[in-house]
Amino acid sequence: MTDFVKAQQDICKKYNTSWNNIDFDFKIGVADNVFTDNIPINGLRHIPKGETTGWFIWSGETFSEADDFFKPYCIKHLIRLKPEIIKYLALPAGYRFLIDNKGYEDVWEDVKLKEIE
Repeated sequence: MTDFVKAQQDICKKYNTSWNNIDFDFKIGVADNVFTDNIPINGLRHIPKGETTGWFIWSGETFSEADDFFKPYCIKHLIRLKPEIIKYLALPAGYRFLIDNKGYEDVWEDVKLKEIE
């Protein structure tokens, strides 16, 4: 876990934002298409509640509004399933990221995310 925490701290420093320690037992919403070769991978973070981080992750250009599009996953399980996203998960609420499999990375703040409940 130490390597993942260091990678998270590096991302937060790179994008000049606070590091928000996360509990690896907490859940995030992940779409099934994240586990395919579909790119890019998108992530956005709402304000965390309870034992959730506020993160929602999906692949492709758009996501579905269907109630079952995002499924809950513990972060510790994603370390094995999709380790490349773990370094972004300590970004604060109101942040987004977009990555592909060729090294593209974009991280930005979207303050409107903090207004959504």
